[in-house]
Amino acid sequence: MRWLYIVIFSFLPLFATNLLQTAINKAEPGSLLELPAGVYRGNITINKPLIIDGKNQKAIIEGDGQGTVIRIKSSYVTIKNLIIRHSGQEHERVDAGVAIIKAKHVKIQNCKILDSLFGIDLQQVSKSEISGNYITSKPFSLGLRGDAIRLWYSNDNIVRGNRIIKSRDFVVWYSHGNLIEKNYGEYCRYSLHFMYTGKNIVQDNVFKHNSVGIFFMYSQDTEAYRNVIENSLGTTGLGIGLKDSSNYIIKNNTMIYCARGLYIDRSPFQPDAHNYIEGNKLLYNSEAVHFHSLSIANIFKDNIIKGNIENVINDSYNTRVTKNTWIGNYWDNYQGFDRNSDGIGDTPHIERYYADKMWLFNPSVKFFYGSPVITIINFLAKLAPLSEPVKLAIDKHPKMSIGGVL
Repeated sequence: MRWLYIVIFSFLPLFATNLLQTAINKAEPGSLLELPAGVYRGNITINKPLIIDGKNQKAIIEGDGQGTVIRIKSSYVTIKNLIIRHSGQEHERVDAGVAIIKAKHVKIQNCKILDSLFGIDLQQVSKSEISGNYITSKPFSLGLRGDAIRLWYSNDNIVRGNRIIKSRDFVVWYSHGNLIEKNYGEYCRYSLHFMYTGKNIVQDNVFKHNSVGIFFMYSQDTEAYRNVIENSLGTTGLGIGLKDSSNYIIKNNTMIYCARGLYIDRSPFQPDAHNYIEGNKLLYNSEAVHFHSLSIANIFKDNIIKGNIENVINDSYNTRVTKNTWIGNYWDNYQGFDRNSDGIGDTPHIERYYADKMWLFNPSVKFFYGSPVITIINFLAKLAPLSEPVKLAIDKHPKMSIGGVL
């Protein structure tokens, strides 16, 4: 593609009313529009290949509080170094800072998107890049904010290095082959939420103080590496969740100070499929691994499970939870020995369901969790059990130490 000419708006006054849209309409395809410092009227539409550069975020494109501030309906459009603000507030219309519709090779780079219900909305967009942006929603309650970034039927995109603060969700729906890396999210609801997706890569993201970390639903063939999820609290709080999801690699992630570190619901879903959960750190969570419904054929290998109140939870009857495979994990409550000093415990580590976990199937009992009564019942159950305790996990080769990793 050739850049045909350059238009420099040195003559535009502060808050130029319609000149920006007029200039866009008159520009030849492939033009570069460089905006000097100032406030420009928003609710613009870009329907041709174009570059708009705000130069050090001193140019502001401001909406009128109705609808979307910038709407892109062409491929090969780049928007960078701008402040974009003041969208409408209607969820039905998906009022956004930037909306991209049926396009490819679009770039949104190094922009600040402020006071916008939705941040960047991609609808049927491919081979595009969303990078280095700062995004925050309107000052509404959590459920009434819009999504910071939304991919809908959008494939093979890169979403990298964005900073998301006080929005609602970052969602990827019906979208495949995307790379999502090095993003930061804080004080949102779903840090990252996938539905009906496949073959995405999620790596090196950091999510703190959100309701939910990364949740994969009805999806498959995805890999998650080196993500950090911290302080996902509340009744729905979790680090990484899998629901009806198959053929996943969850590797070298850290889930720390969450209500539930890893939540697994009927996953893997496809027959004969597996999920590989390797090298993760599950640290100081209320629950390290929580199984819900029928969840078997997960392979847990070389994970560090330390400082959690509960290591393994299964909240459903007769779900064959021991059909999951545990190999070479470190358990801080392992009570065996290593007589040959090979770093592996001589006896298996077994997580069991004792009387102190009665609250799993009767939540009202949780009120008494940690009380002297439950503690005594649990002690007696271990000392002279009236029935065989329920096994939750069996690791035949538990690691004795973590080699100074923590």
